[in-house]
Amino acid sequence: MKIERKNDLSLRLLEIFDAVMRRRTTVDAAADLGISQPAVSNAIKALEKQLGLVLFERTRRQLLPTEEARRLLREIEPLFGMLQNVKEEVRDLRHARSGRLRMISTPPLGHTVVPHALKRFLMERPKVRVSYDIRRLETVIQSVETGAAEIGFVLGVRHHPGLTVTQLHVGEMVCVTPADHPLAGKEKITPADITSHRLIGLETSLGASVRSAFDRAGVPYMSDVQVRYCHTACVLANAGIGVAVVDPWSARFATVQEIVTRPFSPSTQVVAAAIHRKDTTWSLLAEALVRELHSQFLLEPKYGSRQE
Repeated sequence: MKIERKNDLSLRLLEIFDAVMRRRTTVDAAADLGISQPAVSNAIKALEKQLGLVLFERTRRQLLPTEEARRLLREIEPLFGMLQNVKEEVRDLRHARSGRLRMISTPPLGHTVVPHALKRFLMERPKVRVSYDIRRLETVIQSVETGAAEIGFVLGVRHHPGLTVTQLHVGEMVCVTPADHPLAGKEKITPADITSHRLIGLETSLGASVRSAFDRAGVPYMSDVQVRYCHTACVLANAGIGVAVVDPWSARFATVQEIVTRPFSPSTQVVAAAIHRKDTTWSLLAEALVRELHSQFLLEPKYGSRQE
């Protein structure tokens, strides 16, 4: 059975009533609300009829509120305060200035590009709260797949069956050596240059890209030390253990006086990407952060990276 609700108050009528109480004339209230004066007069009459009360005594120049009108105003003032808060919150949400963003990254981007973009992102959004973690690639993918993180930042991932992969930037792998290493003085370093020296290899998909570069150059790939992270390879190179081919962001993050970075040839691309679940869309906050990352990549000056 359908129940008629004849006594529901209209927020719009209450808003017009509030304007009339503040301005005392329908003309001024109409100007504040951006509607016509007859619309204001009709709204007040409709509210009085709905409430069964006389809210104003009409004079030639203004409306004089009755005691009932003043009591009604006291009751609805907190409501309009809450509505104003809701309007401000909606405005912040629309412009991605409030809310919570759950994000996760692999170390190469999580220690370099992402923090700089995140700093600018948060400077303009003091109401935003961020949950940020740095993990290995498998954990980043799993976190995004399960919804534990809304957005992830990874290297070397072009496609994934359960994720939408958005390419942010394409860079070039580089070679890092100790400053006193025989290869440190070369303008660029090739697989043939590396064969007679100790190579620090990568266990990840980036390592597969380096192995492929050796194959293209017709040089056997032999690594003396295997590590998971590019940053670890840089640390070992800094300790004088050998040379490594890593992504440019890890090389930049690990740069110290004892380490030298050189272009690696043949050109070996490394893709920086943002990932999220295929069955979801980015929030406005995530979109805003990705825009900051695009800007940050454009500021990265070294080693022949290019934007796509």
